[in-house]
Amino acid sequence: MSGLFITLEGGEGAGKTTVAYSVIEKLSSVGIKAIYTREPGGIKIAEKIREIILDPNHTEMDCRTEALLYAAARRQHLVEKVKPAMENGYVVLCDRFVDSSIVYQGYARGIGMEEVLKMNEFAIEGFMPNLTIFFDIEPEEGLKRIARNHQREVNRLDLEDLSFHRLVYNGYKKRAVMDSNRIVSIDATQSVDEVSNEVFNLIIGQLKD
Repeated sequence: MSGLFITLEGGEGAGKTTVAYSVIEKLSSVGIKAIYTREPGGIKIAEKIREIILDPNHTEMDCRTEALLYAAARRQHLVEKVKPAMENGYVVLCDRFVDSSIVYQGYARGIGMEEVLKMNEFAIEGFMPNLTIFFDIEPEEGLKRIARNHQREVNRLDLEDLSFHRLVYNGYKKRAVMDSNRIVSIDATQSVDEVSNEVFNLIIGQLKD
């Protein structure tokens, strides 16, 4: 494949989506074909699954059911959108991928990071990002951002207590150490412009390699 697959990871309120759109504009301005997508979602089937997973009314959802639904949405998104775009030479900038499941369901929900990775291997068949960027921000600050942003959807994960979001943050820190060759951490407390420039430069570096 001639394109690149770049994933953005982090806790709630880390600013990934805002930065992603800014980076897409920067890449396009220098003649690089790039698209933004998200997980779960990005295509019709995966968006339907997203509605089920993130519906605030579905508080009774079992953690393994949740993990399986994420994996199902991931598989369809990968074969229908990500791989075709890469085959056409696009940089695919994706808001969340398999690391989210490993951290949220594997670590924070307690299923086990290795167990969730194995569950997802069936869905991704060894297909991993060229680069993953972890938006490092303390959960308290991320949740404050969400509270200030009245335009943002309120989903089921936002209703979790602070202890859950702290587990997510710790899980990401652990995951970044486990896969340090692929995962790069950036300070997400910086301004949108500063974070966007940093992400842009990391992607340009990947394109030059």
